[in-house]
Formats: sequence, C-alpha cells, structure tokens
Amino acid sequence: MKVIGLGDSVVDKYLDLNEMFPGGNALNFSVYAKKLGFDSAYMGILGDDEPGAHIIKTLKKYKIDISHCRVYKGETGYAEVNLDDGERVFVGGNKGGVLYENSFKVFQKDLEYLGHFDLIHTSCFSNIEESLEKLKKLNVPISFDFSSNISEHYLKEICPKIDFGIISCSNISVNETKNKLKTVVELGCDFALATRGEQGAYLYYQNEYFYQSAHKVVPLDTLGAGDSFLTSFLMDYMSKSNFSVEVIKKSLARAAKFAAETCLVNGAFGEGKKIN
Repeated sequence: MKVIGLGDSVVDKYLDLNEMFPGGNALNFSVYAKKLGFDSAYMGILGDDEPGAHIIKTLKKYKIDISHCRVYKGETGYAEVNLDDGERVFVGGNKGGVLYENSFKVFQKDLEYLGHFDLIHTSCFSNIEESLEKLKKLNVPISFDFSSNISEHYLKEICPKIDFGIISCSNISVNETKNKLKTVVELGCDFALATRGEQGAYLYYQNEYFYQSAHKVVPLDTLGAGDSFLTSFLMDYMSKSNFSVEVIKKSLARAAKFAAETCLVNGAFGEGKKIN
C-alpha cells in the first residue's frame, strides 16, 4: 500500500530549547506511515532556506519519496513553540511561509503521479481547498484533517470532496463532538474521527460511535499526538479487508498507544536541529 501526505510542512521552533523540528500535519502523516511500515511519500511546498533543507534531509533519511515537492524562494513555514509541563503551546509563526504565498495548485502531471497512491492525506493547513475537486476525480481515497476548523460552512465545503474526516475537539463537549462527527458523515464521508487530547478519541462509523481512552504516559512533548493517532488508525482501516467492531476497537487501541509513544520525544518525531 502506497500513501502520500499532500500539503503542509513546517519546522516547529522550540524557543526554550533553541531547536527546530520538522512537522506539519501532512508531513507528519508521511513520516508516521513510514514508521508503521508503509510505502510513503510527501508532496509539499518548501522554502529555499535552512529549515526547508532540514526537512528535505530528514525525509531523505526516512526514505520518503519527495520527488514532487516544490521549492520556492522564501521562508519555509514555521511555528514557534514553548513547552509547559510537556504540553506544547504555540506562541507565534510565519503563517505558512511560502506555502501560503504560493497556493497549492495541482497540475496534470501531479494528478498522474497522485493517481498511483492508495490514500492521499491532506489538511486545512495545506492551502489546497481549490484542488480538492480535481483530487476527488482520481478515485483515490482522501483523508482530510480539519483540526479545529469545524464551522458548519467549512464542513459543508470540504466533506463532499473527501472520504475520511478528522477533527480536533478537545475544546468542545462530548455531545458537541458527537454531533460534529455525525455531520461530517452525513455530508459525505465514510467515517469521522475526533481526537480530544488526554480525553481520548471518538469514531463515528456506520451509524455507531466508538470511544477510545488516551494511553497514559508522562509526556515529554504532546506535539504530534493527534497526527500519529489519525495515521495509525487510517493505516489500519486501509489495510484491513474486514473492518468489524472488534477490528475497530483494536485499531483505536493501537492508535492510542502509537500516539502516546509520540509524546515521549521532542517535536512530532524528533530530528531536532539547533537554530542558528
């Protein structure tokens, strides 16, 4: 099975550590899928700066296909982060850098390349909304991370063009979370997954809700926990021919354990570099 993360990548600059770590939802998906043993690629927009070079070097280290990445003159996206008892706190950034200065257009040669994958994962941070109609026509399943951008208007715009919706709901109630999940499926998705940080996660699949508690660890850094959870679950879902209730429960439990392991390293998956 071949999968690809399409869109956003950043470096997370930890101000208290004076280190930067590769990250971004689509990029994290590619790395986590590779760590789980799957053939993985990443296609995104990077700047021609030191953070961009560090991302490229890291992806090459993991043997992730980056043949269709684009490098533009300017700054790679970055987020400024501090840690507060293991909880990552975003304090600034450059709003995506070159990714948002150059909207992510998908051309015919890109579509030919993307058509060979079994799953495309992208996100609300990828500046790719205008290309989703083209991607949908490939008949390759698309997963989309909404993060906390779950307004009714945005869900109505995106859900009919994707197959799997992932949302972040730690800041709303369980009932509100369930309502959002149901809405995502009613708007066209096969399933909807909500991560809620230390409060666990919910899945809505075939008119049924499934709950998974968080796997308890003392976190060094919670950054990337949600991305690792969704990647693990997606990989299980795509690789199983029979997704029974028992399989769902085991897949959610595995995802929780994988997410907990992510919390034991700095950054989304380590690979830090001192900031000059």
